[in-house]
Amino acid sequence: MAKLKITRTDGTVLEGEISPAVEYEFEQHAKMGFHKAFRDLERQQDVYFLSWVVTRRSGETVKPFGMDFIETLKSVEVLDSDPLA
Repeated sequence: MAKLKITRTDGTVLEGEISPAVEYEFEQHAKMGFHKAFRDLERQQDVYFLSWVVTRRSGETVKPFGMDFIETLKSVEVLDSDPLA
C-alpha cells in the first residue's frame, strides 16, 4: 500500500494511507479503476483528489474538492508505506 505526504501552504503536513476505502472513493469519482487511472492517465488532478479524500477521512474539515482546496496545497508526494507499521 502507498501513502500520501500532503504539505500545505500553511506548513502543516499530513501523512495518510491510500487505503481500500480511499481507492474505492477515487474509483467512484473517476469512473475507472484506480490502477488504470494512474498507469494510463497519470493526471496530477487525481493525486490532488486522493489528497482531499485522505485529508477528509483523517477527520479534518476540508473545503469541497476544487480550486479552493487545491490552493491550500504546497505539495503532495506519493510514498511507500512503512511495512513494519
